[in-house]
Amino acid sequence: MTGAPARTLLLWCPDWPVLAAEIVDGVPATGPVAVLHANRVVACSERARAEGVRRGLRKREAQGRCPQLTVVEYDPGRDARAFEPVVAAVEELVAGVEVVRPGACAVAARGPGRYLGGEEAAAERIIEHVAQSCLVESQVGIADGVFAAGLAARAGRVVAPGGTPEFLAGLPVEALGRSALADLLRRLGVRTLGDFAALPAGDVLARFGFDGALAHRLAAGRDHRPLAVRQPPADLTVTAEHDEPIDRVDAAAFVARALAERLHERLAGHGLACTRLGIEAVTEHGQELHRVWRHDGLLTASAIADRVRWQLDGWLSGSNGRAGARPARPTAGIIRLRLIPDGVIAQAGLQTGLWGETGEERERAHRALSRVQGILGPEAVVTAVLGGGRSPADQVRLVPWGDERVPARPGPPADAGADPGTGRGGGGAPPWPGRLPAPAPAVVLPNPLAATVHDAAGEPVVISARLAVSAPPARLVVGTGQPAEIVGWAGPWPVDERWWAPVEARRRARFQVSLADGAALLLAVEAGQWLVEAIYD
Repeated sequence: MTGAPARTLLLWCPDWPVLAAEIVDGVPATGPVAVLHANRVVACSERARAEGVRRGLRKREAQGRCPQLTVVEYDPGRDARAFEPVVAAVEELVAGVEVVRPGACAVAARGPGRYLGGEEAAAERIIEHVAQSCLVESQVGIADGVFAAGLAARAGRVVAPGGTPEFLAGLPVEALGRSALADLLRRLGVRTLGDFAALPAGDVLARFGFDGALAHRLAAGRDHRPLAVRQPPADLTVTAEHDEPIDRVDAAAFVARALAERLHERLAGHGLACTRLGIEAVTEHGQELHRVWRHDGLLTASAIADRVRWQLDGWLSGSNGRAGARPARPTAGIIRLRLIPDGVIAQAGLQTGLWGETGEERERAHRALSRVQGILGPEAVVTAVLGGGRSPADQVRLVPWGDERVPARPGPPADAGADPGTGRGGGGAPPWPGRLPAPAPAVVLPNPLAATVHDAAGEPVVISARLAVSAPPARLVVGTGQPAEIVGWAGPWPVDERWWAPVEARRRARFQVSLADGAALLLAVEAGQWLVEAIYD
């Protein structure tokens, strides 16, 4: 690669994970806040730094330095969502923005510098616009290349053209963002980027490998990576305003048809199709209503209109079922209706089947179930999603029909051949130590039933702290029922969860038992109490 690095303007928002937690979750960033990942601090607020909290500290050490510390778990999705308005604000002034990471975005400096009256004037204008539009403080750095511009942004500097190598030379090797390489360089006596850049490139490649050679180029100011320009998303939302509030289903159906056709035409103009549709309505009294409809195929104009009509019917019909089975009717008519294509794909992404439309039977079922949801609410129709966990109740999550089917815990349950000692199974599922072996029970009780277990001599069976069973289980009594003879049993399988959080800690042991009448049960012992958790076929 030849040629000088391009002049780059980079906007940086300090402590962005902390600000994102305030924007999304309401955590006050003015207080002592630390964002943790893998039990180590990855970002902290200014107040926390004043108390001695630093990046890389363990949670316990950080809380020891600052007892009032508010701990927030690291969430890259939250950081990205919160940063999107900042990027949109920058795009209002300049074009061709690249998101380097949540909290930092870059743009070629030539255009803003010429259009806004110079590089420094452009930096000031962008900082002011972001502050006014998003209420977010930021700093801008300008230098030759993205890497140098990022370091310049932390100091709020505009490095003169051609002065990037000199600017970088005095910075410590930790500025490379490679902790292992920086530690090795310091032990070799290389302490600054200038010292590192002075080493022969061939020797660096032979000693530190390709990544070290790339870091060597960055330290010398030879960052030739072109900006990956972000294309601003097209505004596909359609909105209808009404002077007369809509309070009748027939009038709502007419509006839904016209608005659905507008949305479909706009999507078709961009070569897109909708798979997830957001419906928003605002009433005359300011009440806001929102619902998302999901579809596994392409939503046509008629399909969009049907879903909007069903949803408006559900909202406007209001509560007239038994015991408030249906949601309450809005207090006034609808004056604004908005359709948001929340999920879009290229129109060629799905194609019809060889002998008809894709999933026609599923579509008919989807229409029927969606109609029920529109009348009774989203929680009226649910489906089960399997995920990870140690007990059957942990592995199943009920999801409203049409919502994203994401398991509550990562990883599907392991295959039937899983090892009960390790919880490992086939299919690449992540391990869940203490997970029950196959087969899975047929019925999981929402509220476990209290029970007692006795041995052959009539004495209660107890489990010691070391999981020693006092005697083989012989009889089971569930609640106030009749005793049942136990003819076979397996276990115990211990589970000691979240021992580090006293409020959430849970310690129990589980057994599988078969009874003389052919029934098979899953039992658990917790705090000395026997419980029936599930029933096998």
